[in-house]
Amino acid sequence: MARRGVALVIFEGVQALDVAGPLDVFAAANGFLPEEEHYDCALVAGSTKPLRSSNGMRMVADLSFDQAGREFHTVLVAGGPTLADGPDDEAMSSWLREWGVAAQRYGSICTGAFALGRAGLLEGRTVTTHWLCSGQLAKEFPTAIVEHDRIHARDGRLVSSAGVTAGIDLSLALVSEDHGAALSLACAKALVVVAQRQGGQSQFSPLLLSAGDTGTQLGKVQAYVMEHIGEAFPVDRLAELAGVSPRSIARLFVRELKVTPHEFVEGVRLDRARNLLEASDLALKAVAFDCGFASPDQMRSAFQRRLNVTPQQYRGSFRTTAA
Repeated sequence: MARRGVALVIFEGVQALDVAGPLDVFAAANGFLPEEEHYDCALVAGSTKPLRSSNGMRMVADLSFDQAGREFHTVLVAGGPTLADGPDDEAMSSWLREWGVAAQRYGSICTGAFALGRAGLLEGRTVTTHWLCSGQLAKEFPTAIVEHDRIHARDGRLVSSAGVTAGIDLSLALVSEDHGAALSLACAKALVVVAQRQGGQSQFSPLLLSAGDTGTQLGKVQAYVMEHIGEAFPVDRLAELAGVSPRSIARLFVRELKVTPHEFVEGVRLDRARNLLEASDLALKAVAFDCGFASPDQMRSAFQRRLNVTPQQYRGSFRTTAA
């Protein structure tokens, strides 16, 4: 096997973890590979002058766009907090159109997807990004097929990941593709990544919604559902917990959480089931019962509809094992 050149595109205000995470994965892989198979990583930007990342860290590109006029094996665009709302960088777009697509695979980390879109590289393509920006990405590039809730996605040579640390998951997947799952796992262990998220896992857990004020009507409902997920929760029961009408509780959920009551409850059940499948050897029937699904078939249907895998396939992919 030959060495693989990796270009990581950066810019003023880039997210430092979007850069450091993938670089550390490829560096970890080099520690296990013979020199002739190493990843040769280079930071590419509009110039080689120092720039500031979003956390204030200074970075210096190895190559400017003018100097990076050659083919790379892999080209990735890092994200940054201001990239989604920032102006089009024509120099970046031009380089991506010429040299990004010349790579054997190209893609983005987090909001780097916006740079790909502005370069015209997302038309009719499946892509993901940080969940906070996925709606904006879909609106700005209506011909793109935006996966709003995936850790990372692949469409032919195009790869993309969700926000920040998901760039590590994507990079581990690329190492696995190049050199096998065993090497990817060794890199994950070296970086103390507990579990490799292989794309099908949800990037946004409904359990994060429980951080609200439990003194509010919706907060009380959320807290109760979290603590009693094995119970049945028809809309009437949720309305009773909140002390409002069924119509009002439905409006509250849609207005505050952008989901229906049923979607929220199913999401919590699914999230709890995912955790049990990852961390325990419980039978599928026991997992379904503990999480409030009426049957293993109902749980299987939820997994297939939301994650496009069966519970058994999910466990096979994401079961946490001791290091």
